[in-house]
Amino acid sequence: MEQIRSFIAIELPDDLTEKLGRLEDQLKSVEPLRVKWVNPESIHLTLKFLGNIDVDSTGQVTRAIEEAIRGIPPFSLTVKDLGVFPNQRRPQVAWVGLSGEVDELLRLQQGIEVNLGHLGFAPEPRAFAPHLTLARLEKQVSLEERQRFGRLITGAGFEAGTTEVRTVSLMKSELSRQGAVYTRISSVRL
Repeated sequence: MEQIRSFIAIELPDDLTEKLGRLEDQLKSVEPLRVKWVNPESIHLTLKFLGNIDVDSTGQVTRAIEEAIRGIPPFSLTVKDLGVFPNQRRPQVAWVGLSGEVDELLRLQQGIEVNLGHLGFAPEPRAFAPHLTLARLEKQVSLEERQRFGRLITGAGFEAGTTEVRTVSLMKSELSRQGAVYTRISSVRL
């Protein structure tokens, strides 16, 4: 049976990806570091990573998303602030924060988590932390470089405004040398 690597996400509008691209360009120009920047057109809000699934199960997954969003109206998220995971002393990932109607986002994510649990998908052991990933540091980066990168990210201000969340998508992820390529499999409107 054919399998695909997949996840459930909120895709971003073009104006927001353009702002994220300008932010990345600005950060890249400050100091060259060994950082793998996410292509701005690929930045999204992951609600649940599914891993490899059977192609034939995509219909079931889409129906689980439809059930999870029932009763959740479109909502707004504010895209602002920068931070790093896991912490500023040893950063590995740079992210952009989300605020606004986060309670609706959490309700949506929890509904998806529960409904996919009924289909046999293991629950995510970590608490959901809504964010948009901007960059990942390469493994061989020294502690000093990591800390310098952490200061760069947390010292930079950023606000992209508010975006309206109206759809949730089931996405396919194909890994390549140039990075992951994402393709929408299905989309469900709130």
